[in-house]
Amino acid sequence: MAEMNYLTVEREASDSFVEKRSEFIGYIKPVKTEKHAVEFINEIKQKHWDAKHNVYAYILRDGQIKRYSDDGEPQGTAGVPVLDVLQKNGICDCCVVVTRYFGGILLGGGGLVRAYSHAASLAVNAGNVIKMELCNVCKMSCDYTLYGKIPGLISEHGGKIISQVFEDDIKLEFFIPAPNYQKFTEDLTNLSLGKGFADIIGEEFCRV
Repeated sequence: MAEMNYLTVEREASDSFVEKRSEFIGYIKPVKTEKHAVEFINEIKQKHWDAKHNVYAYILRDGQIKRYSDDGEPQGTAGVPVLDVLQKNGICDCCVVVTRYFGGILLGGGGLVRAYSHAASLAVNAGNVIKMELCNVCKMSCDYTLYGKIPGLISEHGGKIISQVFEDDIKLEFFIPAPNYQKFTEDLTNLSLGKGFADIIGEEFCRV
């Protein structure tokens, strides 16, 4: 059985700090594929072509892929700590790049680990961790009398309306977390006295 939910980040974001004159800038972006992750890494490398290091790590759900790079820092002091932050937060489908502008003072192995971990944590916080849950995408039609009660029912079961078209009747498209679908349909049947029915037209992971 496929996992019903996972954690990722809501948006592309960044944050930075300075440690002993070295500037560390943490970037994060939601990504679904290695292609997207590599594009993001290259974008940051281009932006900071003059930086001494552009360290990265990413985790993808599809294929359970985990990658990291120290980008010239001593082995184990940069990429692994960044990857560690993603793993400890339990997040995937995202990529972190930490850019370092060397300030002339050596931080030592422990100092580098702490600095890269901190930059990655700042990026994760800036990206805002969200929960994604496997949902049924549904559609239904209803008359105007029933419509007043439907949005509340969808919301009550953890769902969200995607689109509404107002014609002779109202056509709704919405998602409901898969585990809640059966109870939703039972309540919809009771509420509509057997007239309302929601068809499943697909499934996708949605923010809940």
